[in-house]
Amino acid sequence: MQVIQSLSEEDRALLESKLERQKNWREAFQRVIEVRDEINAYRGGKPLDPSPEEIIWQMREERSEELMRSCFPQFYPEES
Repeated sequence: MQVIQSLSEEDRALLESKLERQKNWREAFQRVIEVRDEINAYRGGKPLDPSPEEIIWQMREERSEELMRSCFPQFYPEES
């Protein structure tokens, strides 16, 4: 506790802000778990198809290609 009290007011405020964000993150994560459980109960345990992981992977792939096309257009001919 003495270490925290020895911090400047600015550093203490920054520390408190980081601790608050960590708390908020944990609360948000817990809510995600609760919603997941509610969805699973509603669907009778039947998995989503496609899975959220597959959807995220596909979106990342599409975004990566979009970025590559914009950064390196010489390697990606125009589609007609």
